[in-house]
Amino acid sequence: MILKDKRVLVTGASRGLGAAMARVFTSEGARVAFTYTRDEEGARETEKTGARAFMCSVLDVPATDAMVRELESSWGAIDILVNNAGLSQNLPVALMEEEDWDRVMDVNVKGTFLTTRAVLPGMVRRKAGTILNIGSLAGVRMLEAPVHYCASKAAIKGLTEALAKEVARHGIRVVCLAPGLLEDGVGRNLPEHRLKDYLKHCALGRVGTLEEVAAFAAFLVSDANSYMTGETVVMDGGV
Repeated sequence: MILKDKRVLVTGASRGLGAAMARVFTSEGARVAFTYTRDEEGARETEKTGARAFMCSVLDVPATDAMVRELESSWGAIDILVNNAGLSQNLPVALMEEEDWDRVMDVNVKGTFLTTRAVLPGMVRRKAGTILNIGSLAGVRMLEAPVHYCASKAAIKGLTEALAKEVARHGIRVVCLAPGLLEDGVGRNLPEHRLKDYLKHCALGRVGTLEEVAAFAAFLVSDANSYMTGETVVMDGGV
């Protein structure tokens, strides 16, 4: 129960890694709330773990602020924020429209900033808190991956480092978890030749599971990991 009595907000947890983190965090003793935008069925499944659902886009500032106020009122505080909401498109630059670029950068980077900005004041007041940003191997390695997605995840790495330095004096930690290819998520629509190439260079010879990444995320945000901040931890099976 490494997260016993912790109060956690996870963005984008109706499926995939977000839903897995909601399950694992709850099993580790945390109270969990999560956001989703459209996937009602997935949100209902995640709610079965005991997590509390909010239909709220990370780009909707009024809704995000209202959700944070409600959680702080009912819980007393938000101890941990996990910025997980994100998206990608398998598009080459030649076919990428300006709107495609903006959409990925908005959700992945601006959404992280807006949610963090909403939660951070409460953490500063309490002089305590942990923020976990979900990055990607594509943000720290030279891979064949969509340019806007890689750029957005590289930005998350930089955001993590700068924010960690800024808020450390308030007792707040900020870390980034950068998974490689997983059994679900952005890798689902990967062309077969790119999946084979990844597995060829992966020491463990397989993609990661959602549960093992979620379990490691639980450790990263726990008090057992209290001396880490500003780091981006790669979890890719040895690529």
